[in-house]
Amino acid sequence: MTPKALAAERLARLSPRVQRKLSRRPPIVIDGQRLEPDVQLMLALRERLGEPVWDERLTVERARALTREEAFLARGRRKVPVGAVEDLSIGSSPTLRARSYASSEPGEKPLLLYLHGGGFVVGDLDTRDAPCRVLCRHAGVDVLSVEYRKAPEHPFPAYVEDARTAYRWVAERHQRVAVAGDSAGGNLAATLAIEFDPVLALLIYPAVDATQERRSRQLFGKGFFLTDELMTWYAGHFMPEGSDPADPLRSPLLNPNLEDSAPALVVTAGFDPLRDEGEAYAAKLQALGVRVQVRRFPGLFHGFINSIGASPSSYAALVEVAGMTRALLGSA
Repeated sequence: MTPKALAAERLARLSPRVQRKLSRRPPIVIDGQRLEPDVQLMLALRERLGEPVWDERLTVERARALTREEAFLARGRRKVPVGAVEDLSIGSSPTLRARSYASSEPGEKPLLLYLHGGGFVVGDLDTRDAPCRVLCRHAGVDVLSVEYRKAPEHPFPAYVEDARTAYRWVAERHQRVAVAGDSAGGNLAATLAIEFDPVLALLIYPAVDATQERRSRQLFGKGFFLTDELMTWYAGHFMPEGSDPADPLRSPLLNPNLEDSAPALVVTAGFDPLRDEGEAYAAKLQALGVRVQVRRFPGLFHGFINSIGASPSSYAALVEVAGMTRALLGSA
């Protein structure tokens, strides 16, 4: 464990009062929501240490390395135990890297296909290792995390095709399949939930509408990890000039077959630019008669599932999400 990672874990154990004091800021309240003290300290320290500058000077290779470094710092040193973990390859032409997490609980379990976030440009199996372990352990599911091809080397719709390949692969081997993903991975999971027949879609702060900027982006586009600059950098690589943001594969909210979606659990964070589009997606599903539950964590931010070692409130939230997933799969 690096000194930075150890320091982050120790700071997470401090009392909320001390955490707010160390952040050197009064409590942050926006839109009637108060940022959790551990998150406030984590973001303040990140700012002091120097946040990455997401502009044209930042290469894709460096961005991917930064993403892995930050995920390592925030995930904590103790890996949540599961029954077994195995790296494997699935599909063909191309083969996709995947990681299997087997639950230690007895009996037949659903398979949760997990697709990572990262703006379709960054992210991999390692950046989502910690949340996949929590879901496996606390949702009572086996998890298959899949690393799809990313832009700009593999432009749209390569990553959509990879998500479809992964779903077909698991559906041939498991009777009950659920899909899940965060951010860009939530976009892919939403598409799979419309096109195929999973028993549940777990959509964690999903990116589901590229056609407009809602109020939450105006409120939280600076200072809460997922910034306007970062979103613009992502879009410049995965949605180049001339792309149609209204394409249903880019904006599942606009899919004409949205009523065909599997039942969904939509998870949002209060201090997240994508909060409002995730909740608009859930509202549209509900209006179309799709069974959906929505859970907003008002004091958290985009990326909280990757911060479970540095933020006890983020860990508690992810365990709650896993518990809701378990309950919904039990009733599916």
